[in-house]
Amino acid sequence: MDAFHRRGFLGLTATAAALAGAGCYPRHGNGPAGRSPAAPDLADPRLRAMAGLPQQKQLMLGYPVNMATPPPEFFAWRRELEAVGLGQFAFNNVGDPYQHSHIAFNTHMFERELVRRFGALYRFAAHDTWGFLSNSGTDSNMHGLYMGRTILSGHAGIEPNIYFTKEAHYSIQILADLLGLQRIDVGTHSDGRMSAESLAQRLSEYPNQPALVVATIGTTFKGAVDSLDEIQAALVGRTAYVHVDAALFGGYLPHTPFAARLWQRKDGSSSGAPRYDSIAVSCHKFFGFPSPAGLFISTHAAFAQFHELFSQVHDPEYLQQVPGTITCSRDAVKPAEFVFFSTDRAFARQRDDAEQILRDTSYVYDQMQTHFPELSPVRASPLSNTIYFRQPSEEIVDAYTLATMTIAHEGKREPHAHVIVMPHATREILDNFLTDLEHERAG
Repeated sequence: MDAFHRRGFLGLTATAAALAGAGCYPRHGNGPAGRSPAAPDLADPRLRAMAGLPQQKQLMLGYPVNMATPPPEFFAWRRELEAVGLGQFAFNNVGDPYQHSHIAFNTHMFERELVRRFGALYRFAAHDTWGFLSNSGTDSNMHGLYMGRTILSGHAGIEPNIYFTKEAHYSIQILADLLGLQRIDVGTHSDGRMSAESLAQRLSEYPNQPALVVATIGTTFKGAVDSLDEIQAALVGRTAYVHVDAALFGGYLPHTPFAARLWQRKDGSSSGAPRYDSIAVSCHKFFGFPSPAGLFISTHAAFAQFHELFSQVHDPEYLQQVPGTITCSRDAVKPAEFVFFSTDRAFARQRDDAEQILRDTSYVYDQMQTHFPELSPVRASPLSNTIYFRQPSEEIVDAYTLATMTIAHEGKREPHAHVIVMPHATREILDNFLTDLEHERAG
């Protein structure tokens, strides 16, 4: 039998039993290494109820969150930040980080550094980059869509339609509704990526309206990657703004042989043709940042157009600048902390993590194809760390916190689950998951 089956990790019965009756804070009786961790001496019963969470975090396979604890150097950096008051009293990043702030208690210099470093990874031209750190990936998407709508409606004199697929993150639907935009559904290929033919057809139905197109680099459930070049080809001759939602994949693709799929400039040089106008990347997904935050990066040209129109309507004089952000007060601690993840050493760690997750995704996919063909496992492309398959038992879904959806398969809709291989998911944990699938089938 295969290597995963020969290993004696947690079986389904042990995992399921440990989860039974766990409520909101499930606790496994034994960690993956077979240890029973000692509960810390906690006075607050709410904290005691959470005491088992650190020992089970590596079992979460269904959502795009890196549960690995950051290295000790990160917490040393936090202590340095605390020494100058960050996290000790009120700091606020209100305003445009590229303008002078009347409020000295900010970390705008860290925001500019983040945008510069990550902008270079995504091959934005150095002279044509703007951005900031937002509260979340959805917050970054909101700024991208608002910027696009403002630019397109301001210059065309008519509201744009918004084009995206059913595979896009659900927040895009909410934001389209929030902004009062007419949603135009675009078809997909079987793997979940946007169909350029469908996009061209839908665009032709509205020849006089500008187009706000959302490209997803790593769709929520299937892990598909929309082609920026195909989207640009469909938009030739149209007034358009392209926003990229790369919440998870934007973290690791720059460190892989597939980096060019995410480049803002077609050939990666400052003279290359632009392929999109703004991008949203989540900090808490691939990177392992311990709280939700998001990168928002746009071209400076797009921001300048937006800011000119924005300033005609909004002028918070008491800030002594027109910030160009939707949110007023913004977190100053997160940019200062997240800059730790933008150093050369951090990028080296991220390259290792990116290599690991794609290698281990290939491993799990091969094992599932070989040993569990009845689950019909699918991996959208070699770029993806996501595998989706027919939904297993509720015990396995709960034990590994698998996300589930009902999707079309072979002409009918069936419940599916997916595994997203993140840096915290060791080969042992993945083998444990495969062994539990085998136990379920045998039982």
